[in-house]
This record gives sequence, C-alpha cells and structure tokens, in this order.
Amino acid sequence: MKQFSILLLFASQSLLAQYNFSKLDVALENAHHNLSKNMVTLVYKDGKLVYKKEEGNFTIDTQEPIASCSKWLTTALVMTYIDEGKLSLDDKVSQYLPLFRTNGKENITIRQCLSHQTGIHQEPVKLYKLLTQKKYKTLEDEVNDFATARNLDFDSGSGFYYGTAGINIAARVVEVIAKKDFIYLMESRIFKPLEMIHSSFKNNGAPNPSGGGVSSAGDYMNFLIMLLNKGEFKGQRILSEKAVHTMQTAQTTLNKIRYAPKAAKGMNYAIGSWIQETDLKGNPTVLSCPGLFGTWPMVDNCRGYACVFFVKSLLGEQKAATYVSIKKSIDEIFSKKCN
Repeated sequence: MKQFSILLLFASQSLLAQYNFSKLDVALENAHHNLSKNMVTLVYKDGKLVYKKEEGNFTIDTQEPIASCSKWLTTALVMTYIDEGKLSLDDKVSQYLPLFRTNGKENITIRQCLSHQTGIHQEPVKLYKLLTQKKYKTLEDEVNDFATARNLDFDSGSGFYYGTAGINIAARVVEVIAKKDFIYLMESRIFKPLEMIHSSFKNNGAPNPSGGGVSSAGDYMNFLIMLLNKGEFKGQRILSEKAVHTMQTAQTTLNKIRYAPKAAKGMNYAIGSWIQETDLKGNPTVLSCPGLFGTWPMVDNCRGYACVFFVKSLLGEQKAATYVSIKKSIDEIFSKKCN
C-alpha cells in the first residue's frame, strides 16, 4: 500500500509538472505597470485548473463588478430557452413584447438582440453612464423605454452597434416566457448549476443583464469550463452542444460594425461574445467577452483551454493589447499552432 501511494504521488507530481508556466509568470510581472496589482489569473486545461495566480488583495473568490462580461452569462440564459424549444433565435421580439410592434421595430429578432444588431439608438458605453444607470425600477421599464422612446438609427440586422439594448431586451423576453424575474432565472438556470456562489445581478434598481453582474474569478471560470466542454459542467448538461456552437458562430462582418469599443477593434461578434481569433478558413477559434472594468475571460477551442484575467481596472486599447500579449505566452506553453 505504501509503495502504491508513492507511485500515486509521483504520478500526481508528473501531471502538475507537464507545463512550465515560467513564461506566463514573467509576462504577468511585466504587465503590472499597465494592469492592476490586484488580479487573479486562472488557466484551465485537460479537465483541471493548471495555473492559478492570486495577486495583491484579490483571491479566486473575490467578488467584483464584471461590466460587459455579464453579456456572455445572460446570453447563456437565453440559450437555455432555445434549447427547450420555448424560443427561437429568429423569433421576433414583438411576438412576446407587443410594444415592439410599432415604430419600425416589429422585425427585430432575438438573434439581432444577442448580436447588437437591433438598430435602436444608443450612445457609446461610458463609465459614468454605467455607474449612474439607476433610473429604471424594473427591467420591464427599461425595455419599454427602448420600445417607445428610442428611434432606430438603422434597420435591424443591417448594422452592429455595441451596447446594452439588445441583451436587455432578450432578457426581458425570457422573463415574459418564464413569468419569473431575470435575477431568479439567472440564479436557477446558470449560477446554481455552475456553482457560481459569488455571482449575482442584484442591485437597488433594475437588473442590468448586459453589464450589471458581479462575479469572481473562480465562478467565471466555471462558466468558461462549461463552454469549453460544449455545454457540460461536472457531468451536468447546462447547454446543448448545438447551443454552444451557435453562440460561437459569427453573426457580423467587419463592414457592418458601426461602433465597437477600441479594445475589440478588428473583431467580429458571435452570440454574446467577441471572436478574438479565427483559423485560416475564418472559423472562430477563440471567443472572449471583456468588460469595461478590466476582466477578460476567454475560451480557446483550438488549443483546448480557458483562461480568465480577473481584475478591477478600467479597460482601454493599451490594456487590451497587454492581455492579447499575455495570452500568446500561454499559447506558447501549450505549443499547438492553430491554422
């Protein structure tokens, strides 16, 4: 028995030692001047967490606002209803929300909502607007405002404008279908099954499905693991493989993009996330959903890993380039080239 235990110990050490993350350590150290000193970096591959680095006051369980990283979570919730046949991506919003039957908005679809192609007038996302978005008491109030008080800047489906309207409209639709509020639906369908105990959309006003979530590095990694595993988490199916594939399929072309954050310059959009990398045939290989407060989660389907940089520091174009550079150091560790 003692000899068997020793063999297990050596096998475990060999498993943990199969990757050398010294390059990633150096990349993170060199990035401190550009990123926050309070940061958690996690990498998951081969069915386990292979890298964890907690810096400053942040730990794997630290809960912070995640801004637009919320969009990926909300999109997954909507896709659970598509899996159940209660909703279709090509259903018109007006089927569920009668206020959208006028003002030229009758043809807006759920797909267009989840890919920022509604055409509804919005302003570029700014920090002060995100922090002061408390004028609505309920999600219904906000979405009714989108229906009645906002003009169309372009015909739905003809352009892309990154913002809050589409995701929040889709979230309201599932409220109507389920006859339950968004916060309850997120907790019961996404957070609890994925053991995301530090995640929530609760606040003092209306929930903001597109940017009002809080989470932790550990929680968000559970979500990424589900996506990497084609919809499964710890043997439980959260989304169908078809739903995950659909979420990772391009919905835009670059000539349709009228507004995107500088951090996403040159990227196309899928369903709820950005297409960060493609193969030589243009097929999406890396999906990400960065947030204004700096957190950047990614799934690399080609190299078979997920990672999250969890931080609270305003994201800009320069910091986006830093994250992309850090990711390259991870890619080199796993050594697989994606063509």
